[in-house]
Amino acid sequence: MEHKQELAAVRREIDDIDAQLLALLNRRARCAQQVGVIKARHGGANATAAASHYRPAREAEVLRRLQELNAGPLPDESVTVFFREVMSACLSLEEPLAVAFLGPPGTFSESAAVKQFGHAARLLPFASIDEVFREVEAGHAEYAVAPLENSTEGAVGRTLDLLFSTSLQICGEVVVRIHQNLLSHAADLASVKKVYAHAQSLAQCHEWLNHMLPHAQRINVASNAFAAQMAAEEADAAAIAGEAAGERYQLAKLAANVEDDPNNTTRFVVLGRHDAEISGKDKTSLIMSAPNASGSLHDLLQPLAEKGVSMTRLESRPARQGLWEYVYYVDVEGHRRSPSVAAALALLAERAAYLKVLGSYPVAVY
Repeated sequence: MEHKQELAAVRREIDDIDAQLLALLNRRARCAQQVGVIKARHGGANATAAASHYRPAREAEVLRRLQELNAGPLPDESVTVFFREVMSACLSLEEPLAVAFLGPPGTFSESAAVKQFGHAARLLPFASIDEVFREVEAGHAEYAVAPLENSTEGAVGRTLDLLFSTSLQICGEVVVRIHQNLLSHAADLASVKKVYAHAQSLAQCHEWLNHMLPHAQRINVASNAFAAQMAAEEADAAAIAGEAAGERYQLAKLAANVEDDPNNTTRFVVLGRHDAEISGKDKTSLIMSAPNASGSLHDLLQPLAEKGVSMTRLESRPARQGLWEYVYYVDVEGHRRSPSVAAALALLAERAAYLKVLGSYPVAVY
């Protein structure tokens, strides 16, 4: 009897805290509405109502500050997820953000979009990365989320190609831990005769498949969510996909975490018609090319060293306009409006045969 009284007391305290939280959340929502009214009164004519209220740098600042304040027992990741949903819900009071992603529903791209924009956003799935870019370029969506690189399989070539030609700017990044699962209606592994998956996922699970399903046919499809759709229609088929796809298509998990690398992650970029303001912990992405001459790449990178700018990524890709010519995709630490990065970019503009700044944005908050 005593333990029931103790439980009842704690539950009453939880109910009281929940009531306080609800009042504070609505107070925060009213403040967010006031911000929207003030911004609408003082400008924003060149952006949609929803996009003019969304500020990636401000969100990153808020989340970093909350992580610094967090004394537990909730982990930082849980705090980040909770407050992203709060910000998403507050933003949607004005107008939900329309966000395009590579579909169908259930892909890791959808997970990245939810991680960045919350469930209150209006998420729009499309069949190709090209369509995802076009939706934002045409003004049918405010933002796009596109896969850029995987920690084990490298860059996503189509995204790199589209970044070269698009007018959109990178205004954010999302890093998603990739846990692949074998999903199926089959009773056990021995019953699986074919495995559907995206080419990158098949590569990420190559050794596991060799060991556990050496005789199963491997079939490359457009996305893991589509793989789950296919597997749901065949009794002897399985899909490699994330949990979201399994839940959506009601597939059982025959095996969990089948990726070869337990630290497998994919980095996504958020694209819009603007980049982000300075958040204090930023990154700048650019594309550049060097003249086809000995030592030209060294000369091209020299301005970064001269101005003390750290380069975090260098990816080469064949240029479309000339045989054996390359363009370089580069990430550097800092915002393009910070003095050191701005000075380095000015020197690069003088030396590079081609230079395009893709955008500055906050480093992903985990």
